[in-house]
Amino acid sequence: MHNNYYFLRQVTRALTGRLTGSMVSQCFSQHADELILQFETPAGPYFIRATLQPDFCCLAFPADFKRARKNSIDLFQEVIGCRVVSVRPFLNDRSFSLELDRGHSLIFKMHGHRANIILLNGLTPTKIFRNHLVQDFHLSPDALNKPIDFSKEAFVTNQQNLERCYFTFGKPVWAYLTSLGFYSKSIDEKWLLFTQLLTQLEDPTYHLLHDQDGVGFSLLPGKEILKSFTDPLTAVTEFFTLHNATAAYRSEKKQAVKALQTRIDHADGYIQRNTVKLNEIESDNRFSIWADLLMANLTNITGGVEVVELPNFYNNNLPERIRLKKELSIQKNAAIYYRKAKNRELEIKKLTEGIAAKKQQAEIFKNQLAELERAHSLQDIRQLTKKFGLNREEKEKKVSLPYREVDYCGFKIRVGKNAQSNDELTQKFSYKDDLWLHAKDVSGSHVVIKSQAGKPFPKPVIERAAQLAAWYSKRKTDSLCPVTVTQRKYVRKRKGDPPGTVVVEREEVLLVEPKP
Repeated sequence: MHNNYYFLRQVTRALTGRLTGSMVSQCFSQHADELILQFETPAGPYFIRATLQPDFCCLAFPADFKRARKNSIDLFQEVIGCRVVSVRPFLNDRSFSLELDRGHSLIFKMHGHRANIILLNGLTPTKIFRNHLVQDFHLSPDALNKPIDFSKEAFVTNQQNLERCYFTFGKPVWAYLTSLGFYSKSIDEKWLLFTQLLTQLEDPTYHLLHDQDGVGFSLLPGKEILKSFTDPLTAVTEFFTLHNATAAYRSEKKQAVKALQTRIDHADGYIQRNTVKLNEIESDNRFSIWADLLMANLTNITGGVEVVELPNFYNNNLPERIRLKKELSIQKNAAIYYRKAKNRELEIKKLTEGIAAKKQQAEIFKNQLAELERAHSLQDIRQLTKKFGLNREEKEKKVSLPYREVDYCGFKIRVGKNAQSNDELTQKFSYKDDLWLHAKDVSGSHVVIKSQAGKPFPKPVIERAAQLAAWYSKRKTDSLCPVTVTQRKYVRKRKGDPPGTVVVEREEVLLVEPKP
């Protein structure tokens, strides 16, 4: 209810006593959708902090406000030096106006996601704070006054349409009336409740209470009241502080929980994948069997064959087909299979140790998550985030790579972003067996195709990388572009050369059409 009409009416009354006769000394913004106004009063500086975010629109009146040295911009400079003549409420609307001398006024339109602050010269809007709300340039102050008939006759006549008729109440007020059994009562009983509520809203106590968003603001009593106030400006400023602290707590806790859950998911994924792999390897002991069968039948096998079929004495002498390298002796073929069997044992050991370590790590992450879930303050969340190293992960994510990456036919193609990035890509993010490409004889991006062990570079992948090298060069508008192709090991940078400049020792040239 911090933007409810009845609350804003109390705000205008309180501001009238605080600001009438004061002078506007500063008007600036240092955050998106937030405007700060400073007034010079006999009691000292006074501030209005208007936060007009789409999801949280609220006024606060801090005792002090330190302006940042950077990222701060002056706004509405026409009002600097003006004095406040009066604070004008609008009838039945969530808006009010600071009437200034020199013909200026500032309208605070607290309409939720359409909230805005409008500077007027006379009756004409000249500037608005949230510039995308261009319809506010056509705002007429008098149009903000909306008459409502509060007579009993009008109340009785509008029994079927009360919420629309008395729109100033808003959902919280109607919810409060519903909790009192309003709709089940007779007309006279409803009218009595209605008039009592109006009296209560005219002289309310202001409550901060627990709600689904963490902290709420109400002019009506609730179940879980945190604090109560008699001054509207103090109440809403305290609400603003608590709301921001709660929002920061929830946001940072959510991010930390997500980061830890990601760690747990990665660990569980590793365990699952490698457990399947371990089971497959453990159940496959064919290499040692084949080696034993070959050694047991040395005199029975004719050399120079690619496949031999032998009785498997490990499996009721059923025939077992074994592939051989015909250029090698039977003993050397057996030695190859013994080596593979040994490698299998080493891989089993490595996988077993890796799975055990990852299970231990996952358990640590789960304990950290439980500790994080028990944290009940923003300070605790930040301490745990630092303790668990979660903020380092966020910083690492924000580090920009010097290249854009394209996946093509299972190969990664990396394209440098600028001259400096080209150097980083070629010198730090590529290896000697990678393939390096560049548009010939013109400036452009370095392009690298990452190598894969045992796999040659497919022709379509090379052509695609060449198209990218041509596109990200001075020849991008040519119908055909010659592109240098070579292995990364033949590319070197001389000391003192400008960024992006390299020497290519061997090259092939491919002619391609530039394509993004």
